[in-house]
Amino acid sequence: MLRPARPLEKFLWHPLQAAAAFAFYAAFRILPLDAASAVGGWIGRALGPRLGLTDRARRNVRLAFPDLDDGGVEQVIRGMWDNLGRTVGEFPHLGAFDFGGPEARVEVEGFENFAALRDDGVGGIFFSSHLANWELGPAFAAFNGLELDMIYREANNRLVERLYMRGRRVFSGALIPKGASGARAVLTSLKRGRHVALMVDQKMNDGIAAPFFGRDAMTAPALGEFARHFDCPVSGVQVIRKRGARFKIRLTAPIRAQRSDDKAADVLDMTTRVNSQIEDWIRENPSQWLWLHNRWPD
Repeated sequence: MLRPARPLEKFLWHPLQAAAAFAFYAAFRILPLDAASAVGGWIGRALGPRLGLTDRARRNVRLAFPDLDDGGVEQVIRGMWDNLGRTVGEFPHLGAFDFGGPEARVEVEGFENFAALRDDGVGGIFFSSHLANWELGPAFAAFNGLELDMIYREANNRLVERLYMRGRRVFSGALIPKGASGARAVLTSLKRGRHVALMVDQKMNDGIAAPFFGRDAMTAPALGEFARHFDCPVSGVQVIRKRGARFKIRLTAPIRAQRSDDKAADVLDMTTRVNSQIEDWIRENPSQWLWLHNRWPD
């Protein structure tokens, strides 16, 4: 649940933040997609490494890749900010992406795995992470005729939240805020045989400890709990930035949760498998992951 905004935030800082966000959105919207991506990347590379928040990212990279020298760490950090800036620049253009054709901006690998979940007549779960342009996963589902109910984190600034909703108009399915009511909405969706999408690479303080890059990381157990309860298929969606505003989406073969007499062990097993899959994705393209999360706190 979001903290209620204080008066100074609500009536001064939030409108100023929203005005800046809408100005950037409008500017990127005017630019062609490739130019918006390039300008966003330039801004990210120029400003991001100078921010204090970047120290957390450097720490995370060193924890995940202890053999990487300082030059290698900085290369990952610079790439991360380039990718984040490009993702911001591409956000107003989500409707311009096409998927899977010979000239498409987004190549698709494993479409049969997506189709297996879409067409099996039962509910299912897709999981992903903050890699490359992570907004393309739900856009891909909508492009291919699947209504995907997506869990997301609401913006603290309600005015900026409107901007997010505008950019995500190309999605189909419900956008469900995180929290207790969101969990109930997901249960309802799966009961109705719908499909849901979860981003599962962020720290959750009241989650469960599961291995991630050789260290325990507090991870949301919801995916494992839902998958076990409904005995539904689970597929991963990896987004890879190939060059500029061109991508590959790779969909993993469906897996299912264990259903033994030990619920906690079954949920941990699924959570561990999912974390392992995401770790493999990050190792493949470390500069495309959002290292800013407080994934391994002291």
